[in-house]
Amino acid sequence: MILNFPNLGCCLSINPIVTSKTTTLKRVSSRFSSNSDNGPKESKKGTEKLLACTSGRFCSFCSRRHFMEAVLGTGLLPINPSFASDEDSASNNPMTVLNRIHPPRPDWYEEFYALALDKTMISYEAEIAGYKSQLFSNLRGKADKILEIGIGTGPNLKYYANEPGIRVFGIDPNSKMKKYAVAAAEAAGLPPSNFKFMQAVAEALPLNDASVDAVVGTLVLCSVKDVDLTLQEVRRVLKPGGFYVFVEHVAAKDGTILRFVQGVLDPLQQTVADGCHLTRNTGNSIAKAGFLGLDINQVVLSTASLVNPHVYGIAHK
Repeated sequence: MILNFPNLGCCLSINPIVTSKTTTLKRVSSRFSSNSDNGPKESKKGTEKLLACTSGRFCSFCSRRHFMEAVLGTGLLPINPSFASDEDSASNNPMTVLNRIHPPRPDWYEEFYALALDKTMISYEAEIAGYKSQLFSNLRGKADKILEIGIGTGPNLKYYANEPGIRVFGIDPNSKMKKYAVAAAEAAGLPPSNFKFMQAVAEALPLNDASVDAVVGTLVLCSVKDVDLTLQEVRRVLKPGGFYVFVEHVAAKDGTILRFVQGVLDPLQQTVADGCHLTRNTGNSIAKAGFLGLDINQVVLSTASLVNPHVYGIAHK
């Protein structure tokens, strides 16, 4: 379920309903500069200062981590993770990790959550469309094999999956997301043979080392159990020079009323939004994950209410 309080900001004399504005947090060794005149405008500031201002966790919109069933075989890439040693390969098997991190839940709950996510994100997706369009345009002609973690109902596929020859792997713990993701892939023009949905968690990706050109993740890191391990897995499966494209909401600036409210609501949010945290330092985590280059920006979205601000960008291995 998505927890959102559109009017709470007014009651607390804060204004989370802010017209979209973007601040560049960091741009290092970027090979992805977009020259589009229609993209969101940015203003540059120091990375450390702005990352410190957005120590983040919060996630009303991002619940995309679930569990259950295994459809891990694929003809597109070897599904045999190489990160586990012989001794602990059983405990680190993707299905074992899936069941440990996200124990099976009732089918009705999984179905309800998938349906809710599909129906309640429409206004959010409309507002963020310009940012996503600019962001994903950087993948054109540079990525043939793409992994999307926390693919959910597949709202991102229309931005990158219509290129000829693209092969996409969609990872999500909730098996009920599959039908929505498959429909989104078809609507994007992706041939069925080039799309594979796999039930798994991002902490144990069922793909080989250096096997994909790009990893996509939007509103995911708020709800994974282990952010650092997830980012290690992202780097593991990326080919050298590969791209990690992300959009994540983070905590508001320390000392603000919005940040206080996020801290108060964090336990409730985790309960009703499938483990989504409200106060994670997601931007910092990505910056410290060991990527060679990072282009990271910040934006406040009016439709996101208390789930603000967002960071978005590209990191390369």
